[in-house]
Amino acid sequence: MPAKSTVRKKMNRATQRDLDTRIEFMEGIVRRDPNYVDALQLLGDDYTQRGRFPEGLTVDEKLANLEPQNPLVFYNLACSYSLTDKFDRAIAALHRALDLGYRDFKWLAKDPDLKKLRAQPAFAELKEKIRRLKSPLRG
Repeated sequence: MPAKSTVRKKMNRATQRDLDTRIEFMEGIVRRDPNYVDALQLLGDDYTQRGRFPEGLTVDEKLANLEPQNPLVFYNLACSYSLTDKFDRAIAALHRALDLGYRDFKWLAKDPDLKKLRAQPAFAELKEKIRRLKSPLRG
């Protein structure tokens, strides 16, 4: 599953209703099976797309507990932390994603979910880590 993104376009009412219907449906599935990872991922993406960042963060935190070795889960968690202005936690989640093998550096550099995070001073240290990971001489 690709990293989620909030590349949000202005939604018309029909699109908003469709998204709200999907959210209600996925919430029902998750109520019946709270550990259903695929349903949680879809629900988290839909919450984020709808601009419901606190709910998306709650889902991403649950996914991090369910999938502690999944780099994409931690990348998405970093996005949720960034969207909710929890920048220290976002940096920690990105470090974890990188440690677990996340390597889509081009997307990380332009992902709109991380825009506010990239403006934070702590992001400079993360950029250095990325530079080292990109380097063929990691010595």
